[in-house]
Amino acid sequence: MSAAEANGIADRKNLDLVKISPNVTPPVCKIMDYGKYKFDAAKREKDARKNQKVSELKEVWLSMTIDTHDLETKAKSAVKFLSAGDKVKVSIRMRGRQQAHADIGVDVMNRFYALCENISVMDKKPTTEGRNILMILTPKKQ
Repeated sequence: MSAAEANGIADRKNLDLVKISPNVTPPVCKIMDYGKYKFDAAKREKDARKNQKVSELKEVWLSMTIDTHDLETKAKSAVKFLSAGDKVKVSIRMRGRQQAHADIGVDVMNRFYALCENISVMDKKPTTEGRNILMILTPKKQ
């Protein structure tokens, strides 16, 4: 059908002639209410954005000389972040002579993970990067 005929049909029905695929020969068109189509598309996009959960990266700082109760307190806050659906970055900053004993920091990280492992998965194992030891935990899938 020619474009003029299709435009005439659309005008009689008080609708719009919309090109779906303009690059093919012949171009594919559709008769619809374009304003309503745009409104529905915007509404669908808004609902999709509203239902989408953006995962944040929360950070928990530890020290190499942390005591057991303090470690449990930090683990409790990390569990709270993980149950909310956020990732948790666990960091230890080594100072002075602590850099020579990075294995102690990795042990602290592993004890920390043992407190959180029922709700989390170790996304990145404890690694030494300069003066820092980093580990990333993600929530387990239900």
